[in-house]
Amino acid sequence: MLVAENLFKSYRRHADTVKVLQGLNLSVADGEFLSIVGASGSGKSTLLHLLGTLDAPDTGTISLDGRRVDNLRSRERDALRNKTFGFVFQFYHLLPELTTLDNVLMPAFIGQSVFGWLRTRAQWRLRAEEILNRVGLGHRLRHKPRELSGGEMQRAAVARALLTRPRVLLADEPTGNLDVENGGDIVRLLRELNRDDGVTIVMVTHNLEIAAVTDRVVKMSHGQVVEDTPGSFRPRLLSAAV
Repeated sequence: MLVAENLFKSYRRHADTVKVLQGLNLSVADGEFLSIVGASGSGKSTLLHLLGTLDAPDTGTISLDGRRVDNLRSRERDALRNKTFGFVFQFYHLLPELTTLDNVLMPAFIGQSVFGWLRTRAQWRLRAEEILNRVGLGHRLRHKPRELSGGEMQRAAVARALLTRPRVLLADEPTGNLDVENGGDIVRLLRELNRDDGVTIVMVTHNLEIAAVTDRVVKMSHGQVVEDTPGSFRPRLLSAAV
């Protein structure tokens, strides 16, 4: 479904050029739960940003269902990120002045005109409440981020990413700021969404135990894929994974 071919990506840092991705190839199957591991600086997050069209490769191509997406016009990329891709980051990026419910509603609000929002907001609100109940935050609808724990904020971020029913969820270190218990809860939630809703998930993580409970583990080094192996997902492992 999602294919990256011969990706190169570099960044300028002062007078130096930092080579991040160097001819990387990767394919992600529809409905797969894939984890990407590797040392800091190996290019994991850069790859995730390119897959989600948050950035563009210097050379190489990214295709979704056989259609190239890395060279789309800005408006087309915006629509793709709003409806097809969902994003979950290590830092929750919740707006501090908004309630949990309003934070979750943001993708719907920014994805349409003012009149479109006014016409459909009741439906979106029901959808947001449904998701928040599902992730265990039905009792936190009117709480602001400062009133939530780290685990609750990450659950709110997951709910926001799911609002528009994306096909692909891109998660960058979603347990990186969480303790063992909350980290395990987030992984179980992602596994449930993948299994029950068929959401394709690509997750960057430094935690090899978490990676092991996904369908497939890709290891990166120096901007390339150096290992690509099946995970060892078992329900009993997931219950204890951190």
